[in-house]
Order: sequence, then C-alpha cells, then structure tokens
Amino acid sequence: MEIGRRDLILSAAALALTPRALAAQRPNRPLGYAIVGLGYYGLRIIIPEFANCKHSRLAAVVSGDPAKARRVAAEHGLSDRAIYSYANFDSIRDNPDVDIVYVCLPNSMHAEYTIRAAKAGKHVLCEKPMAVSAAECEAMIAACKAADRKLMIGYRCHFEPTNLEAMRLARAGEAGKIRYVRSEHGFVQGDPSAWRLKRALAGGGSLMDMGVYSLQAARYMTGEEPVAVTARESTDRRDPRFTEVEDMIEWTLEFPSGALAGCQSMYSANQNRILLMGDKGRIELEPATRYDGNRMWLGKDGREREVTPPAGPAKTQFAGQLDHIVQCVRTGQEPVVSGEEGLRDMRIVEAIYRSAREGRTIRLDGRA
Repeated sequence: MEIGRRDLILSAAALALTPRALAAQRPNRPLGYAIVGLGYYGLRIIIPEFANCKHSRLAAVVSGDPAKARRVAAEHGLSDRAIYSYANFDSIRDNPDVDIVYVCLPNSMHAEYTIRAAKAGKHVLCEKPMAVSAAECEAMIAACKAADRKLMIGYRCHFEPTNLEAMRLARAGEAGKIRYVRSEHGFVQGDPSAWRLKRALAGGGSLMDMGVYSLQAARYMTGEEPVAVTARESTDRRDPRFTEVEDMIEWTLEFPSGALAGCQSMYSANQNRILLMGDKGRIELEPATRYDGNRMWLGKDGREREVTPPAGPAKTQFAGQLDHIVQCVRTGQEPVVSGEEGLRDMRIVEAIYRSAREGRTIRLDGRA
C-alpha cells in the first residue's frame, strides 16, 4: 500500500511538470529544433546540418504544405505529432521535445513567428535580415525578453572559419591601422516571381538580402559602429524583376576612427568579396561568405600569401550556429549574434534607404 501511494504521488508530480521543467531534468540531451518554413534554405541547407551537430536535433517541422511536411517528417523519423501548420503553430507550446524554433520564412514573416514562438515558451533562431523594420526588431526583442527566451539571428559568417580568422587578423593588426573596407555581395536573381522581389514579402531588394552580408562585413572587419552613411541606388525599372524592389545599391560608411567602408549589394551581377586595407597591408577574402569554399589572402598591395584558417570547433558554420544557441540556453550567456545585433543592422539599413531616397548623408550618431 505504501509503495502504491508513493508511485501515485510521483506520477502526479511528473504530470505537473512543465515542458521547461522536463527539459531541465535532462540537461545534456541535444535540444530539439522546430524548423519553420520548408523552402530551399530550411529544407536543403539547415535540416541536413543536424547530422553535423553535437548538441542539436530536428524535433518538428512547420509548413503550409501538409504533404511536404509529412514527407519531410517521415524522412527524418518524426511522428505526425511533430508536424505543425501555420494555423496551429501556437500549440507547439505543448511539445516538450521542441526547445528552439528556427524561423526560415520570408522576411516579412520573421517578426510574427518569432513573437509567437517566444509566447509559446520557445527560444528563437531567426534568419537574417531580422525583420523588415527596426520597430519589428524591437518588438521581437521585447517578446523574447518578456518570455525569458533567447533570441539569436542567423548570421552564419560568425561561425565560418575564414571570416573568423579574418576578424582575428584584423584585430591583431595584421594590416596595421584600418583605413578602408570594401564589401560587395550579389547574385543574378533571374526569376521575376521570386518572393525576394516582392516588397510585401522581402521588405526591399538586394539590400535586404545580400546587402546584409556587406554591412555585417564592414562592421565585423573594422570592429566599429558607423557614425554616418551616404548611399545611392541604381535600378532599371523597365526590368520586370525590379518593379517593386531595388537592384543595385551602394553606400559608404564612416567610422569613428576615420576608416571608411564602401559597400554594394546587387541582384544583377555575381559578387562575393571582402577587402580590408590598412597602413601596413591588406586582408582579402574572395569568395568571402559562401556556404563553402571561401578563401583568404594577405599582402602589402596584392594577394601575396594565401591563408588557410584553422578548423573551427564545429564541422560546418551551420552546425556551429545551431549548436551555439543551445550552449547559450544551457549557460545563460547571450548569443554572439543576438537580437540586438540584428536591430543594429536594421537601423543602418533604414538609414541607407533614407540616404539613397533623399540624396544626402544620414548621421547615425545623433549629430546634426
């Protein structure tokens, strides 16, 4: 009788545990991800990377295509209970296997699903750009703070060995005092029907996509925050691809040290390059931010010596990114690319658009 009573008490206590409490009882288990959006990036790039992770696993999928969701779930050994639609997404709060939600949706949907995930008690990894406005970024940060959940933005280059080594060399003074950074990113977007060319979904054109790489590189290579921006746009509005969004946009950033950064993004040419020049030499990456195959050179005024970066702690930049937020959840530290980092970028993006539109320099430091 005593054993039966004790078992009943223990069973009742187990039933009363919240999903967060259940997870806490298994502190070393790989944390489960729900991938929201089964487009090319989520399906072909992110989901296969769980095989390279040490601390992360696929736990659920969210899609507006039931057939695709069932097929993906079956391929990865997930039950029907791990399949969600956009309509029933909020019920993910009741799934203790899901710890983190990775939002891989068009830009205009980032804020909604980040906020819904936080309210469901889940940590969030959100693709870049963080949102389509600084106001949305602020709302996302507030929602995650109110729920005591981590928020990280998918800036994968912060986990890519070539970029990490370039940052280290720049900080170590390999090129001397930094005077100028050139960062150019683009590709030929050939399909006029692509969501990236629809303002309602993308929030803008190449700047909201490839431009984020150029902007990030200028900031992480200098290690400074810009104080002013001057921009101009070049778009052929007769091209059916660019009836709603910009093609090429270029901008110059001014930094407190006196360094400048010249940046470009485009949807009508292929480019992937970062060049840092200092008073003692240069650091050049080309290709700079691809999924693989990035290369780096050092030299006084050219490509004199190619540098092979040391291997990172993770097998790939994607696995490093996925596992990083897991470690942040476990230790309480903030992600190296937090929501605040995404907000900083979006404020600069808005200033770039404003400068191009108004034809003048926009101060970012509050000075007139």
